[in-house]
Amino acid sequence: MLLTLVIVYLLITIAIGLVAARRVKNAADFAIAGRHLPLYMIITTTFATWFGSETVLGIPAKFIEGGLGSVVEDPFGAGFCLILVGLFFAAKLYRMTLLTISDYYRERYGRLVEIVCSLIIMLSYLGWVSAQVTALGLVFNLLSGGAISIPVGMTIGVVSILAYTLFGGMWSVAVTDFIQMIILVVGLAIIAVFAGNMAGGADKVIEFASNRELFRFLPEPKFHDVVFFIAAGLTMMFGSIPQQDVFQRVMSANSIQAATRGPVIGGICYILFAFVPMFLVASALIIMPGETATLLKEDPQKVLPTLVMAKMPFIMQVLFFGALLSALKSTASATLLAPSVTFTENIWRQFRPTMTDKEHLRTMRITTLVFSGCVLAYAIRMQGTSIYELVSGAYQVPLVGAFVPLVAGLYWKRATTQGAVFAIVLGLGTWLLLLNTSWGEVFPAQLAGLLAAVVGMVAGSLLPQMLRNSHAGHHRMVGVE
Repeated sequence: MLLTLVIVYLLITIAIGLVAARRVKNAADFAIAGRHLPLYMIITTTFATWFGSETVLGIPAKFIEGGLGSVVEDPFGAGFCLILVGLFFAAKLYRMTLLTISDYYRERYGRLVEIVCSLIIMLSYLGWVSAQVTALGLVFNLLSGGAISIPVGMTIGVVSILAYTLFGGMWSVAVTDFIQMIILVVGLAIIAVFAGNMAGGADKVIEFASNRELFRFLPEPKFHDVVFFIAAGLTMMFGSIPQQDVFQRVMSANSIQAATRGPVIGGICYILFAFVPMFLVASALIIMPGETATLLKEDPQKVLPTLVMAKMPFIMQVLFFGALLSALKSTASATLLAPSVTFTENIWRQFRPTMTDKEHLRTMRITTLVFSGCVLAYAIRMQGTSIYELVSGAYQVPLVGAFVPLVAGLYWKRATTQGAVFAIVLGLGTWLLLLNTSWGEVFPAQLAGLLAAVVGMVAGSLLPQMLRNSHAGHHRMVGVE
């Protein structure tokens, strides 16, 4: 019965997405909803995109193992990313009326930087989308009592999302996100109240978490612990900023006020509401201590689904899986669309510069289909990797490769193309070096890559200018003599 209701819910969201797809008339409608979305829809689509599998399943598992300090990356880093986008990036980018974030790199630094940054951004989505697909496979596996294998569940999930994303693009994503966010918030809030009562009251759950030191946020005052804590926080806080899905939400707004305020409000809501799954997993430790202890050793991501399936009435199961599917579908649809639009606009278009708008739209849809197949294959291959690790690992690539050129280009007039190239090469090179050597155990690879990118940008931009000035000064002195 529960599986039947989940399938009905999937069919309803597909139908809504297909109705919204009727508004897609051109490539701009598909990529950024024709810049028509009001503030409330920017808030809901931003929140819903961020609130994915890692928030419902990954964060609670990490929280129960290491407390708030172990989830500094997400939700805290991820939420502050949206706030920073709204405060410092949205207005500048919105005024440029671009289709993708990679268009900015072309305008500021030229074709080479555009292509490299496009590839970096596209690569980073593999992990994030795979996390959602993995969770979808897990849901169908649990609901069918193992009759549907995880790979088959993944396939069903991807097909259900493709059914409307392929035709409606950003319009379908935004409309379904709006509905899915309501289901997500209402469903999880009701379940949290119910779980709190089962555990003896919310105060008992909070007291229990406090006694286990789960609210400890700051690391031990040791260099190693502090530097890895900072690196974890910065990974999603900065690494998520040069991303197409964030940019699409900014550029889809119908006004500069909606573009700047939407991400800020969405980010604040995300951080606050991410505490609900953490509260639920703490409740599970009180309600079913033995089973939870076993699951924490085997697969912590199954704690919440098991709590709901084993201890809660049918209506709560419907609410939970409705909320979980809403979280997964909203994030997966957004993250399938973003790299597909980037590839079409910033890489493929260079080979077909005379494409008509109709051809451009068709290419975006074909790319979405192909990328979905790649993600599904990658997710099946990466089975066994934790959802949280899949997501956090994905953001290290844009952090070390694309973040510094974006910030320097917007806020430092002396930034040059050479500086951007140096930043990308040094950032990625340093990150890969530490990632594949024992040095990465001493100092976090992503922080080293970020610092190297800053050095590369400054040196690459200033050294040629200094050498030219020195050369010119030398010639003037020779002339005087």
